[in-house]
Parts: sequence; C-alpha cells; structure tokens
Amino acid sequence: MLPYPNLISDSLLINLTIDFLTSVGGSASAVAVVDYTMNISNPNPALARLLVADLVARDSRLAINGDDVTLVETDHDSIALSDAGFVVFDLETTGAKTPPCRVTEIGAYRVRNGKIVEEFHSLVNPETPIPFFISMLTGITDEMVKDAPKFSEVADGFLRFIGDSILVAHNAGFDMRFLNHEVGRLFEDYRLRNPSLCTVQLSRRLLPDVENHKLKTLAEHYSVALVNHHRANEDAWATAKIFINLLEQLQTQHGVSDLGGVWALNSKKNYVRTGKVTTGEFAEPEYHADAA
Repeated sequence: MLPYPNLISDSLLINLTIDFLTSVGGSASAVAVVDYTMNISNPNPALARLLVADLVARDSRLAINGDDVTLVETDHDSIALSDAGFVVFDLETTGAKTPPCRVTEIGAYRVRNGKIVEEFHSLVNPETPIPFFISMLTGITDEMVKDAPKFSEVADGFLRFIGDSILVAHNAGFDMRFLNHEVGRLFEDYRLRNPSLCTVQLSRRLLPDVENHKLKTLAEHYSVALVNHHRANEDAWATAKIFINLLEQLQTQHGVSDLGGVWALNSKKNYVRTGKVTTGEFAEPEYHADAA
C-alpha cells in the first residue's frame, strides 16, 4: 500500500512497468505488463491482474481499469504560479554526503499568493554524532539533539505538511537528496514525487549581475533579514522571502505564468522535477547553504 500519496517508488518492477507503458503509448493489458516486467510468458489473466494490482497499489503513477494498466501522468508544467502552493524548506545535516550523513534540523514555510502562511520546524536527532566543524558552522550540538525526535518521528507531520506542494530550496539538489535519503530509509525504494525549484538556479537566471548567489548575498539584495545563518528555520524563512521576490519577477518581468515556463527559462534543464536530481550545475557542494 502506498505510504503517502506524494511518494513514488523507485523499485525495479515499478520502473520497468512505467518504461513499458511509456513505450506503448501509456496503456497495456495486465497480461502484457506481467509478460514484459516479470518475464512470465502468457500468464493467466486473473493472475496477471492480481500481480499488477500489487504494483498499482504501490505507486500513484499507475492505475488499473478492467484488464488494462494505464500510466497516470501529472501535468506539473501547467500548474499556474498564481494558484500554486509552495513549501520552502531548509535542512541542516551532519555533513555533505548521503549516506552516511543525516538530517539534524528541518525548517519549512508554506507560501501561497506571495505570502508566508504556515511554518514547520523541528530539530532532529540524527542518531549519529555531529562533527565538530558542523557544530561550529550551524551551532547545533549533540546535546541539543539528544532528546529531539528522530526523523522517523517527524516524518509523518512533515510529509503531510508538504502534501502535493512545489518544493523550493536554496540549492535544491542538496536538500532534495537528503530528504529523499531520509524518506528512503523509512520507506524502502520510495522518494518524493513533488516537483522542485531551486532559488540558486532562479537567481542565476533572474539576477545575472548580482555578485554571487549565496543566500546571504540574495538576502542583502532584497533587504531580507538573515539572522542565525546556517539554522534551518532562519535560512528557510529568508529563502521564502527571497523566493517571493523571485516569483514576482518571474511573473511581472518575464511573463512566466506556470511551472513549465519556469523550467523553460532554465535552458540547461537543471531543475528537479520529480524529486530526482539531474546532472550539471547541481553537483553537490561542500556545504549547501553557501552555494554560489
């Protein structure tokens, strides 16, 4: 059973099924799907329906109607920016690599109609020691997180807070990678389906003359207060304020009205569309908050 509607599976069978359905126009009989994905020649139709029903239950991109399995595509491109719900978030972590590093803090703000309307914040027990240089950078110590909830204990609240929102982060590749790593630890082979935008990439396109595209620099450019830098809640708040300004520029100065238009603006296609990081400028930095 699908654990949350905004999660999708990266299991081999699911991916084979999606690839097969894509290759045949989006729909095929359960018999054909089982024949292709499970290498069972001429399976009994009732058995085939039973087998594909299990696949459908595990991933919202699949549906079954009678004897046919269909690919359910979400048209993220047509999401209107004026109507979209965004969750701007930031993670603090024990280091730059997943694995072995873990999340130590989550800060997130819901943005709708150009305003911050709701927030989510929690320290997180990473279940591993925090290196000294990370504590010096973030101010988060082992003592601070020893009684904090583990990610498994905050996941339900955070995933429900995210819902089907468009996720936004400063250097989204880093934060999405860590978030999907933590999700995958709880729900094997699962990752987020939510489309994602990166304020580093957006600012590079919209503010080419700014000295650099670090969070602190962009905050100064837009006169956004950035206090307690390298803490998730404060960085997420500043990112949300920066994003609201970038969003207004997209619509008023560039005539971009939907999510597809945002992606089209970035000719290198480096945005994260469905929780997976593409190649190119999303190469993992030494530490995410100072991505230029």
